[in-house]
Amino acid sequence: MKARMKFAPALPRLLCAALLTASALGFSSCSTIPKITHARNKTSDTFDPPAHRPKDPNAVVLKVSTGAQRVYVVENGRVLLATPCSVGTAKDPTPRGNFRLTYKNATRRRASQPDAGYPMPYWMEWKPAYGMHWGFVKPYPCTHGCIRLPMKSAAKIFAMTKTGTPLLIATSHPEDATAGRNLPVLDDGPLPNPPKSYLLSPQFFADAQYKGKMFVD
Repeated sequence: MKARMKFAPALPRLLCAALLTASALGFSSCSTIPKITHARNKTSDTFDPPAHRPKDPNAVVLKVSTGAQRVYVVENGRVLLATPCSVGTAKDPTPRGNFRLTYKNATRRRASQPDAGYPMPYWMEWKPAYGMHWGFVKPYPCTHGCIRLPMKSAAKIFAMTKTGTPLLIATSHPEDATAGRNLPVLDDGPLPNPPKSYLLSPQFFADAQYKGKMFVD
């Protein structure tokens, strides 16, 4: 990802570079990289999906399509938000099935080695050691089972859900042919790694906070 990101005016290059620091870390490394044929891939820093405020938080359901690499926030059949994501590889697949969010932490850090302390903002856990969170996004499966989201997508989904929100993970969902069909291709290629001191500092999470109007209605 040789693009400069603009998450926050104070430290744009540092926070954006963190998107691909994960590529150098064992828990975020990708498998063999296939040839990308899309002519105009975008990086996830600029992706800010429109989101509708839920009318009934108890009716919100999260849907993850592992085949299309899409996440949908749905309320009573209406798609409130749609976003690209990255899911697990064939070797380390994202578990499929019906789950519920069991734990949320907007400022979670990796607890175990290697790379203890690495920031994983907007963590939404549905199974021990499996979470939906910010991380660099590729147009093919490349995680160890977690679901990585663009930063702004992660912030909005975090705000739209709660502990207990249903999470349906399947190979495909009907929304793939509608709300997911025209989403952009996101490809976060290699960036220079930011200083470890920044990744471990509170400033990282301050820069990761969503700026602006979160909902369109």
